[in-house]
Amino acid sequence: MMHCAVFPAHTLENYKFVVVLSFMDGQCVLSRHRARTTWETQGGHIEPGETPLEAAKRELWEESGATAYSIEPLCDYRVTGDDGCANGVVFRAEITALGPLPESEMEAVCRFSALPENLTYPEITPILFARALEQNK
Repeated sequence: MMHCAVFPAHTLENYKFVVVLSFMDGQCVLSRHRARTTWETQGGHIEPGETPLEAAKRELWEESGATAYSIEPLCDYRVTGDDGCANGVVFRAEITALGPLPESEMEAVCRFSALPENLTYPEITPILFARALEQNK
């Protein structure tokens, strides 16, 4: 079981991951991996030499096809599980245009008015979206 803790932006170090909480026309945008039937945020590992923002932009395009958007850091997060813990940066993206989904591990992109029940990371995704909605007030 994984545990997710949220921190103010720019407070942690040694970031390994980015998560992008994407919105379009007031709905959340989630992606579905080819090997799964569940929905997830865009995101992934930060590649060597990449900043968290560069990684977030790359992952957003690769996993959603977003071609026009604004993006900004929202908060930091730490996930603790059986394999230890890892730090990451959460970004919020407002997408204004989606192109075709690039050739990648993702099979589909869909907009939701509320988070679906079949999430890939049910211990993490609702916590991060709650933070985004809290900061949007």
